[in-house]
Amino acid sequence: MDVKNSVVLITGANRGLGLAFARALLAAGAKKVYTGARRPETIVMSGAIPVKLDVTSSDDITRVARELTDVTLLINNAGIAEGSNFLDADSAAKAKRELDVNVFGPLELSKAFAPVLAKNGGGTIVNILSILSWLNLPGWSTYSLSKAAAWSLTNGLRNELKGQGTQVVAVHVAYMDTDMTRGVQVAKVNPDDVVRQTLEAIANNESEVIADGLTAQVQQGLGSGVYLGIPGG
Repeated sequence: MDVKNSVVLITGANRGLGLAFARALLAAGAKKVYTGARRPETIVMSGAIPVKLDVTSSDDITRVARELTDVTLLINNAGIAEGSNFLDADSAAKAKRELDVNVFGPLELSKAFAPVLAKNGGGTIVNILSILSWLNLPGWSTYSLSKAAAWSLTNGLRNELKGQGTQVVAVHVAYMDTDMTRGVQVAKVNPDDVVRQTLEAIANNESEVIADGLTAQVQQGLGSGVYLGIPGG
């Protein structure tokens, strides 16, 4: 898929990676870039079209799918991390919130826009995942649960949408320099670099982006059981 002249809907586009996607796609010549957010008035970007979209709202999803009938590229970027361990007192409530945004949001949006993409020639869905789709670390337990489910969702969507010619891309990344990792003192990948790799994957009809060296190491270690414990622990 050539992103030039594409029509894009990005969720969680008011900051971080979503904002980086919007800027890069406009620069690449996308025909339209719809920037979805719960508060679209916070998105101030020349050329972008702000859209009110809470990914946990069935009404919002139904409305945007009905109105944005020209979309050819859906980027499921919106996500939250509650910072919870499984044995915390409120872990179930936090896990539910993360699953609602990180899994059921992309599921419902993909269902709503699958017919739109088919009508427009197939198109592409991009799901932003994580190195924590494969690992579960203290402090990130319920978030990892949601991202593991989102990885499975992405693989399933790829199989189900293959027949209509829709490309489905999984983007796996470790620590990225966004608000979510602001308090984590580790080396971080630049969101612009993740965007560049993702747009290249779309152009080359690839199914997966491994955005940084740490993510590549963990992926390579899956067969040796790296997920069985805390690395180095």
